Amino acid sequence: MQARRKVWPFCKTCAIGSPRSLIVFDLAALEAELKQLEAQMSAPGFWEDKHRAKLIAQQVEQKRRVLQKYRALETQLDDLEVLEELGKSEGDPSVEREVQLGAQEIEKRLAALELEAFLNEPYDPNDCYLSIQAGAGGTDAQDWAEMLLRMYLRYIERRGWRASIIEINSGEVAGIKSATVEVQGPYAYGYLKAERGVHRLVRISPFDANARRHTSFAAVTVIPKVEEADVEIRPEDLKIDTFRAGGAGGQYVNKTESAVRITHLPTGIVVTCQRERSQQQNKEIALELLAARLYELKLREKEQEIAKVRGELRSIEWGNQIRSYVLQPYQLVKDHRTEIEVGNVQAVLDGELDVFIEGYLKRKR
Repeated sequence: MQARRKVWPFCKTCAIGSPRSLIVFDLAALEAELKQLEAQMSAPGFWEDKHRAKLIAQQVEQKRRVLQKYRALETQLDDLEVLEELGKSEGDPSVEREVQLGAQEIEKRLAALELEAFLNEPYDPNDCYLSIQAGAGGTDAQDWAEMLLRMYLRYIERRGWRASIIEINSGEVAGIKSATVEVQGPYAYGYLKAERGVHRLVRISPFDANARRHTSFAAVTVIPKVEEADVEIRPEDLKIDTFRAGGAGGQYVNKTESAVRITHLPTGIVVTCQRERSQQQNKEIALELLAARLYELKLREKEQEIAKVRGELRSIEWGNQIRSYVLQPYQLVKDHRTEIEVGNVQAVLDGELDVFIEGYLKRKR
C-alpha cells in the first residue's frame, strides 16, 4: 500500500501534489477565484469589451476544468480506499496489486493536473501555429529543419492533437527551408511554447562526400491562434497575391493558382497558405495566421519584450541554441535551459518531448 499512501495525503487535503511537487492546489482559493470571475461575467455590460471578456471567459473555463479533474481524482481515490478495505476484510491478496496499479495511474493523472496548473497564461489553452526556419548550415540545416518538422508532427500525434501544414518551402537539394503548421488541441500553445528557440544538430553529414561532422541550426517559433477580433485588419492594408501551390497536392493543385500570399503593408508581415485546393479557404487560413502574428507584434510593442509570446529572438546559429541534438561522436540530447539530458536521441526525434517540455514549464514557474 506504499504507493497509495504516497499519493493519498497530498490529494485528500486541500494541498494536492506529489512529494516532488512545485505547486500546491488551494481549492478554497480556486473556488473563490472562480466565483469572482463568474460574477464579473454576470455583470451588466460585461461583453462590451470583447477582448477583456474573452480573456475572463478563458480563465473561467480553465479553472472549471481543473476543479472538475480534481473532483474526478478525489472520487477515484475514494473508490481505491474502499477497494483496499474490501480486500483486507476478505483477505484477498490480489486486491493489493490492483490498488497499487490504481495508485500509479492516479499519480500519472496527478502529475498531468499539476502540470496543467502551470499553464495559466491567457492564451495557453489555445491552438497555435508552429513554424520552423532553417538556419546556418546550408543543405544540412534544411534537412535538419525537415527532421524537426517530423519530430513535432510525431509529438502532436502522440498527444492526440491535430496538425495541418499551412505552408512549406522545400530546399533545393533536400529538406525544407521553412514550414508552418497549425496545431489544434487542448493547451497546444501552452505546451509547445516551450519549444520556441534555436535547435542545434551535430552529426556526420549525409551530404558530405568526406563524411565529416557538421553542425546545423534551425529556429522554432510558436504563436497562439487568436480571433481576428483581437486585432484590427483593414482590407486597404493588405496586398493579396495568388500563385500555384508547389509540392505534393496532385495535378489539380499545381495547375491552379490556389495558394495565397498576404502582405500586411503597415508592418511588412507576410503570410502564406497553400494547404487547401480552394483559393478562398487558403485566404481565410492566411488571414487567421496574419491575425496571430499581428497580435504577437501588438504584445511585443505593448510589453517591450518578445519573451511574453515567442521568447527572445536570436540569430539561428552557434551559441544561441536552446537544445542540442548530438548524434556524433556520442548520442545525447541536452536542453541548455534546464540541463535535462536524454541519451536515446532516436526516441526524442520520434516525438518523445514530454521530459523537456515539462521540465521547462516547471522551471519557468
